[in-house]
Amino acid sequence: MLDGYEEQTAAPERFEVLVVVDRADPTPEEVDERIASRSYAVQRVTGHRPGLSANRNRGIADATTHLVLFTDNDTIPSPRLVSEHLDWHRRYPDDEVAVLGHVRWARELKVTPFMRWLDNGIQFDYPNIQGIEAGWGRFYGANVSAKRSFLERVGGFDEERLPYGYEDLDFAYRASRLGLRVLYNRRAEVEHLREMDLEFWKARVGRLGRVEKTFVAKHPEIPPYFYNLFADATRRPRTRGRGRHLIRFIPRQVPWLGPKVWTSADVYYRQALAPGFMEGWQADVPAEGPVSPYLADPATASTGSSPGGPK
Repeated sequence: MLDGYEEQTAAPERFEVLVVVDRADPTPEEVDERIASRSYAVQRVTGHRPGLSANRNRGIADATTHLVLFTDNDTIPSPRLVSEHLDWHRRYPDDEVAVLGHVRWARELKVTPFMRWLDNGIQFDYPNIQGIEAGWGRFYGANVSAKRSFLERVGGFDEERLPYGYEDLDFAYRASRLGLRVLYNRRAEVEHLREMDLEFWKARVGRLGRVEKTFVAKHPEIPPYFYNLFADATRRPRTRGRGRHLIRFIPRQVPWLGPKVWTSADVYYRQALAPGFMEGWQADVPAEGPVSPYLADPATASTGSSPGGPK
């Protein structure tokens, strides 16, 4: 990821990189080896408490630029990433405008049917964006930029109730009340270098249930997006999902066949994940929300954004 910023078309003096280490990360000094001798300004800082919200707030506080680009430790920037974000903020200078970049699977990965399914309203929802107006529900922390003054006006991310998971959606919803516009720039691209399969998601979907329950308790006017998806799947007849093997090749828009194979895959995957999600939803949620990913599973911890959410 850091190497990708060496290849930017934007000059090194046009940007700085802040690597915000989670307070619970057991080996923060390893970052120092990776940021040494870079052509651009870069420094390591640490969140003042465990959790992604605290990390993002620390980044906002320490940034010296008037624009802040949020990205993750497993997203490789395309050469034009920085210049595309800069250009769009010049074109849309209003304080309330944020720029959403694109997240695609890394080219070196074999994209499975399950990974393709995640792209359609589960982890991300880019295929359903019409034009450039993405809406507040697609404020994805994996690749989104905003004016620092607006981030501060909203009040940053909720470190208390949503320290990790749904923190970007909570921020975006509060920001929408202050006029947030999320504009989609397809050319501002990062590659997501993380393989995911159904077992990976089964292990994490319980936490998703817990954080969505916290989110809708905080904002009861918003319907629970994933709860409704998974509850609907449990009411459907069991399916073997034979169509899931074809969704890599057949878009939803293909007449007759597209909807048929995508529905088969969609119901199959939702039924597979529903038990874990419902178990998490029904669990008692501590007032402070879920723990940092480093405390939950240091071996697979990512500082990435929360999946999905209301669109």
